[in-house]
Amino acid sequence: MMMKPKTRWFIQSVIGLLLTGAGLTVAIDAGVEKFSGGEWFWQGTLGLILFNAGLSLVIDGTKYRVKG
Repeated sequence: MMMKPKTRWFIQSVIGLLLTGAGLTVAIDAGVEKFSGGEWFWQGTLGLILFNAGLSLVIDGTKYRVKG
């Protein structure tokens, strides 16, 4: 079943914004861990992955907004 372009834009953009926020939160927490001497590398990597995935979803979602 195909979604309407505006529905897909909305769902994809909301998920993208949530991932972007979560990625920033995880990356900032990894930075705090780094300065306190803890293990931070994998946490920081996960934060960057989430952040970039969120940005990609938001940017990709704009083409469905333009179509609708």
